[in-house]
Amino acid sequence: MMQHKTETKTILQKENNFSEWYNEILKRAEILDIRYPVKGVYVWYPYGYKLRNLIYGILRSLLDKEHEEVLFPMLIPEKELMMEKEHVKGFEDEVFWVTKGGSTELDIPLALRPTSETAIYPVFKVWIRSHRDLPLRIYQIVNTFRYETKHTRPLIRLREITSFKEAHTAHASRADAEAQIKKAVALYKNFFDQLAIPYVITRRPDWDKFPGAEYSTAFDALMPDGRAMQIATIHLLGESFARTFDIVYEDKDGAVKFVNQTCYGISERCVAAVISVHGDDHGLVLPPEVAPIQVVIVPIVFSSEGKSAEVEKACFVVCEELKKAGIRAFLDNSDERPGAKYYRWEMKGVPLRIEIGPRDLRNNRCEFVRRNDFKRMQVPLCDVVPEVERTLKEINDCIYERAKESFFANIHKSEGAMEGLRRKGIVSLFLCESERCGKEVEERLGVNVLGEAVYEDEDEEREKGEGGCVICSKEGKRVYVARAY
Repeated sequence: MMQHKTETKTILQKENNFSEWYNEILKRAEILDIRYPVKGVYVWYPYGYKLRNLIYGILRSLLDKEHEEVLFPMLIPEKELMMEKEHVKGFEDEVFWVTKGGSTELDIPLALRPTSETAIYPVFKVWIRSHRDLPLRIYQIVNTFRYETKHTRPLIRLREITSFKEAHTAHASRADAEAQIKKAVALYKNFFDQLAIPYVITRRPDWDKFPGAEYSTAFDALMPDGRAMQIATIHLLGESFARTFDIVYEDKDGAVKFVNQTCYGISERCVAAVISVHGDDHGLVLPPEVAPIQVVIVPIVFSSEGKSAEVEKACFVVCEELKKAGIRAFLDNSDERPGAKYYRWEMKGVPLRIEIGPRDLRNNRCEFVRRNDFKRMQVPLCDVVPEVERTLKEINDCIYERAKESFFANIHKSEGAMEGLRRKGIVSLFLCESERCGKEVEERLGVNVLGEAVYEDEDEEREKGEGGCVICSKEGKRVYVARAY
């Protein structure tokens, strides 16, 4: 655990100044160090990296049920990168190029992967020969590089994405690929539900789909400043990359056919969403499942009472019992005052604090303090483990309910024309499929068109339907728009 001088100044209010709050939280909670001397490139603190690993551990556990994890090279030869023209066009202004090895000019420039389709699919051509090789499902969690020229923001808009999870699949038919898209959506829903992050799922408009895809589906969360943030994407590639890279297989009848493909990705924006959606004016508020420390035990000792040894022993016993039960517990027996300890662990988002003092020992009890609402409760020492397990689940449920309440309060439905649509959050309106109308909406409202809502739960109000486009009045579909990162 990195030790730093305790901060005591008041944290900025999240609601009124999210940008400054966010940067301050990353520093004080020891998530990222933004002082690395390259724009858009940051350093993970140990505590932040543990949070990152716990979040990606959930993702890995879901993917490993059907996918195999791999690792492809970071360097992509220029020839391979340029083979898929539509794909390259979407990334050409963002590519970092390696043109020298030492002082020697390279014969073939090498790109630092912006994404890995053009690195992986030439190998798919070698791996896939027969229908017996299908379906093929792989994923990797790697660094990707994009020359981001806009305003960079830690974990949200980067030049080095340190934790890009990309899955790539190949199938015998389009129907199989479409079925995989639905599986990917279900997997991501499971993932974000475990992080207690509410979202909308949309089919991106054709002008905003992934380069080379037939269509793209995206998950968007809502940040505290009212902007939407894309947190996951899923793409049906069809045969486009298969035709470019000649990825074919022999079916049961001996006919040679192109494979159908999908790809889907998540970056460390999922970490940014956990920090931003759940945090408050006191710091992080972490769902227990991904909190690096789930429970912190703080001895309350006063030298005048002469009971410090007994209190610390009791705290140690409680900590060991929790660890044996698989709970990530930490005993803070440092020399700092209790108030300084409370500040530190509240800032770091530890879901539950247990306080034990001489009076508690005399009554064979301890006191629980919940991070999400600061409620206190007294618990018998003999019941600590089951009560911690119950309380952590309750905390998680409360965090999720609060996040959903805020999220749905900021989704607005519009039946009229353009007037009155400049609202914080996500707005649904009618829009035709014309790119011209879509771009006019974006320009006039200062928003991004997220697309038509898809894959809604049956028990939720559906945002589908048809009506007149807000621009041209022709028949349109209900779509979501929002200011977006």
